[in-house]
Amino acid sequence: MNIQRFIAPTSREALDKARAVFGEKTLILSNRPTPNGVEVMATAENALGNLDLGRKTSSSLMAAIQAREAEETRAPKQSPKPPMKMDALLQQIKPTVKADPRQSVAEDTEQLAMSTLSFQDYVRERMLRRRNEELSGELSPESMPSFARKNRLDAVRDNAAASSMPSVVKHNPLRGLAVELPAETPRKAAAPAAASPALMQELQTVKELIEDRFNTLTWMNQTRTNPLQSNLMLKLIRAGYSPALSRAMMERLPADVGPAEAMKWLVQVLERNLRTDSADAPIWDKGGIFALVGSTGVGKTTTAAKLAALCAAKHGPNSVGLITLDTYRVGGHEQLRAYGRMLGVVAHLAHDKAALQDLLSLLAGKKMVIIDTTGVAPRDPRKDDILQVLDLPGVERLLVANAGAHGDTLDEALAAFKREGCKQAILSKVDEAVKLAPALDALIRHQLVLRGITNGQRVPEDFARASANTLVATSMRAHTKSAFDPTSLDMDFYFTETSAGQAQGALHA
Repeated sequence: MNIQRFIAPTSREALDKARAVFGEKTLILSNRPTPNGVEVMATAENALGNLDLGRKTSSSLMAAIQAREAEETRAPKQSPKPPMKMDALLQQIKPTVKADPRQSVAEDTEQLAMSTLSFQDYVRERMLRRRNEELSGELSPESMPSFARKNRLDAVRDNAAASSMPSVVKHNPLRGLAVELPAETPRKAAAPAAASPALMQELQTVKELIEDRFNTLTWMNQTRTNPLQSNLMLKLIRAGYSPALSRAMMERLPADVGPAEAMKWLVQVLERNLRTDSADAPIWDKGGIFALVGSTGVGKTTTAAKLAALCAAKHGPNSVGLITLDTYRVGGHEQLRAYGRMLGVVAHLAHDKAALQDLLSLLAGKKMVIIDTTGVAPRDPRKDDILQVLDLPGVERLLVANAGAHGDTLDEALAAFKREGCKQAILSKVDEAVKLAPALDALIRHQLVLRGITNGQRVPEDFARASANTLVATSMRAHTKSAFDPTSLDMDFYFTETSAGQAQGALHA
């Protein structure tokens, strides 16, 4: 049997040397660190097959191996006596100390008297047994090395003793010290792997889709059994109200009502949820400091001139103050100054917050002060900087919204300026709006107080106070057919679940 020793600085280099000699079928017998590096004992795998031909382990060698293994794996006898004190235990253990391991090794050496051929037989026997066990997939206790079987028996005895006593005290006779071994803590079960966020999002999407489909089927079945709800829903959507608000009202429609009573109930719900100042004094009689804000081109300057004219007509020109912050638009200051000259009121220009504060102190005795601001889109990044100038005590922000704008545009504008502190609004260009329902729908859902409407360019004749009854009746009035009006066959597309918070907020049926 050709066994060679290879020494290298690292184990990888030693393995490369062995492979260079024996090829890919190199069999590593042992490896250990040495002062010069790593020592590897290797041979060829086919050498074991050559040894297996016609050779068997000698009977004397096998008997010696079995006797040695039986002596090492013999379990000590268990004493049924109760635990003894430490001193007595030490006295009892001392006479039973085993012989020096070096002495037993010497005796084994003399007994075995291994020659080179005997050592080769021993190695061949152990390697063949190990290879067969690896092929079978498990290691039997008989085939394990003696030290491994001894460690396993020690572990079994320790576990058995630990289950019967709260703590086990072992004594090492070589050291003469008692060591208290703590009880082993059971291993915690591995927590199941958390689901990935992408998977949870997909499951949530599927859940919402299934709920939408079931709600759609339920609503469609209800509309088929009750055609009145389908007809009222179609009328609201054709008028311009959003499907979310329309369905929220249909879900609260009383049962067993006729068409006339249902229509009357519907109009009353819209009037009750549209907040106006009709029960209070007009804005020009109540007075205060009002800053008109809104998108570009909604009519803020004209609305400011109308409010100033109404206050001047009732309380005199000296009761009105006009301030403009519009330094972006060409001719913005000149337009308000022209209106002021017509009313006998001086229009002032403020470039920054400090100038505005000085002008407000100068006009503190006026009954009504109107501030015209620069038009800014809801998504304009300059919006916050422009509106920050109005962060002064006593200044009320009044949103001017175009009644003829699309519903999504109105919804975005009201949501953006509502976050900036706007709680009241004025609808402008009502005369240009084909459908008034989208503007009323946005006001109802965002719960802004409507302080008035403008329906023309005349100053101040085309300004009127807001009346919920008149506005709702105008929005539900029959109008000409449009290509954007849905039909009864298109109503199934509107029967989806109402989004949380869109129409449920302050709707009082």
